[in-house]
Amino acid sequence: MKEGGVDVPQALPSGPSAFIPTEEDGAIQEVISEALLSDQRADHITMAMGMHPTYLACFVRTQHALLQLDGPLPLSWRHFIIILASARHQCSYLVQRHSSAFLLAGGDESWLRGLHCAPPKIQNLQTINNLLAHRPWIITQEHIRELVCPGTEARWSLAELIQAVVLMSHAHSLASFVWGCGILPEPEQSDDQPLQPCSPTESCSFTRNQHEWPGAVNEVQLLLEKMMMVKQQGEEYTQEEMVTRFERERTESLLESAEVVSPVLPDCISRFVVDAEFTYQDFSPRGEQSPPTMRAQDYSWEDHGFSLMNRLYGEMAQLLDEKLQVVCALTYHTMAMHSNVDTSTLRKAIWNYIHCLYGIRYDDYNYWEVNQLLERSLKVYVKTVACHPEKTTPRMYFCFWRQFCHSEKVHVNLILMEARMQAALLYALRAITRYIT
Repeated sequence: MKEGGVDVPQALPSGPSAFIPTEEDGAIQEVISEALLSDQRADHITMAMGMHPTYLACFVRTQHALLQLDGPLPLSWRHFIIILASARHQCSYLVQRHSSAFLLAGGDESWLRGLHCAPPKIQNLQTINNLLAHRPWIITQEHIRELVCPGTEARWSLAELIQAVVLMSHAHSLASFVWGCGILPEPEQSDDQPLQPCSPTESCSFTRNQHEWPGAVNEVQLLLEKMMMVKQQGEEYTQEEMVTRFERERTESLLESAEVVSPVLPDCISRFVVDAEFTYQDFSPRGEQSPPTMRAQDYSWEDHGFSLMNRLYGEMAQLLDEKLQVVCALTYHTMAMHSNVDTSTLRKAIWNYIHCLYGIRYDDYNYWEVNQLLERSLKVYVKTVACHPEKTTPRMYFCFWRQFCHSEKVHVNLILMEARMQAALLYALRAITRYIT
């Protein structure tokens, strides 16, 4: 908002999100109670996800099983592993919430003084935690062997390790959701905000008023036309051409990065972080030591990852698969002010773009569609939230899809969160498979 050409600061919302107006939160209160387990309250993550109650129900069931039900790891250890994983992305929201849960589960308070106070067995997770958070394609069977090597007191069983890997991947992707949606701390967390307040120009220069964005309606119409063109595109390409288009998209994605500077971490985060300089680096298959692109057909969730997970952590495999199926099918057949819209091509483009960032290629997908359907501001937002979410800014959130509902942007974050988690799990599960065989 401007008065006389001068930016007028506005207060941040008092609700769950720094991005989503409080009045939009009120409409979701009724559906939240149906999705929640009886012993849970509606925290700010739940309230944002509550815009999509079908997904929220799956998420709540999965997180409850991961943190509360029987499993190889003690409950307090599970919360501490999430603390370590959340700290990789400077997500003080999750660090603080799980620090409290860690103590409630009977955890040793001294561990919260820093990673060095935890048992060696937990300290040994740091390498794979770093890789899962920032460069999962580097994970090999050697990393697995080092953790499960027999004859050491700090060895991990495969059952324990698979649960730890799911916990870390869950926390990394959830940190992306927290940052991507601008989740604010609960009232009891008000001294430790996970999101920097907007600057005056960021907080008040963006609205969904189409009169202030004369090109926004045309932007929606153009996207609809491109979606129709993609669906009608009947030309077939050789496998070589498809690979070339993937490589072109991967190379162009190198340009869609927010500026990344060396992190200066507050003590509440740094005490749980080893090697803070190790951050996301663009996937590149070039060079002798570089990992090759992962072909989805060679190691997929459906054909490989699920069966291994089902063998080692059966109930979680089913829950993760259900959550994945729900997010991939989630649609209301609407887009901005339009109804009866088939959004499948757009949702698939977002998913495949995220996997492209993580070095995963689908042989049967034409990556030309990504460039047609995802404009640059959306690509910058998606890459930032998926790869280094702590760099997300309000400007990134408000600059893409300016005429869309906030629930549609939350929908993007759900796709992003699940695609990121699946990518990390695929690399870890592939390494475990290779270790076993």
